[in-house]
Amino acid sequence: MAKMTDTKKTVIQLSCVVVTMGALAWASVPFYNWFCRVTGFGGVTGVAQGDSDVILDKMIKVRFDGSLDRGMPWEFKPMQREMELRIGETGLAFFEAYNPTDHPIAGQAAYNVTPYEAGGFFEKIECFCFTEQVLQPGERVEMPVTFYVDPEIVSDRDAKYTHTITLSYTFYEIDLPDQQAALAPDAETVRTVN
Repeated sequence: MAKMTDTKKTVIQLSCVVVTMGALAWASVPFYNWFCRVTGFGGVTGVAQGDSDVILDKMIKVRFDGSLDRGMPWEFKPMQREMELRIGETGLAFFEAYNPTDHPIAGQAAYNVTPYEAGGFFEKIECFCFTEQVLQPGERVEMPVTFYVDPEIVSDRDAKYTHTITLSYTFYEIDLPDQQAALAPDAETVRTVN
């Protein structure tokens, strides 16, 4: 009888471990995104209220990358792979997302900048990553990001040697808002997200 109690106790403990690990895996991407925004870890960008007041003659290359979290059924990619602009100059890049499924899907973008030391100098003015995105069945969207590289980068001890910055986004699925679940426009619609 004591052996049966020990077996039950072990099964319950292992079940708790499995449930906890599953919950941690499910929450890892949103938690990492939140952690990076709060701490500045992992090349998290800044948020600017407007364009830079200073534009330098020095050029910098910005590359764009897009990926999807495991299980996210969208298609997602940058519409251009890179651009070159002057430090302090405002850039505008677009990413494209497509929902090939027959049901609405909500997503949120986690992002980072490499090299990490350049993250604090990459200033976003507007970005689709600031809010959740809901794509209806067959919907294709163009999502803009407006940004500049802060001229202070040229005087930073670590970041001043940066010639190329990569801005990466990973979309992960989130719970669909109740009011969006009822909407279902015709397939193959295209819109631009602000």
